[in-house]
Amino acid sequence: MRRRRGRPGLVGTMARTAVVAGTATAVVGGVSGRQQAKAQAGAQEQAAQQAAFESQAQVAELQQQMAQMQQASAAPASAPAAGGDDLTAKLQSLADLHASGVLSDVEFSEAKAKLLA
Repeated sequence: MRRRRGRPGLVGTMARTAVVAGTATAVVGGVSGRQQAKAQAGAQEQAAQQAAFESQAQVAELQQQMAQMQQASAAPASAPAAGGDDLTAKLQSLADLHASGVLSDVEFSEAKAKLLA
C-alpha cells in the first residue's frame, strides 16, 4: 500500500482536531478555575472587611451607650439639688450626701429637722 504524500487523510485530520480541541478545553478549564479562585478570595476578603467594619460600628455604639448611661447615672444626683423648693428633692439630696459620707449622722439629723420644721 502506498502512502500518500501531502495533506493528511481524514483520520489524521480528525486526530489533529481532537488534540487541538482537548488542549483548548484544558487551557480554558485552567484559566476558569484560577479566575473562580481569585473571585472567591476577593469575596472572602470583602466579607472579612465588612465584618471588621460592623464590629467597629458595634464597639462605637456600645461606647456611646456606656457614655449615655454614665451621664444618666450622674444626672439624678445633681437634678434634685436644682429642684429648688421641692421638699422631696431636698430630702433626697440630704440622703445622698449622708450616704456618700459628706454628712455625719448628727448633721443629717439636724438638716432634716430644719427642712421638716
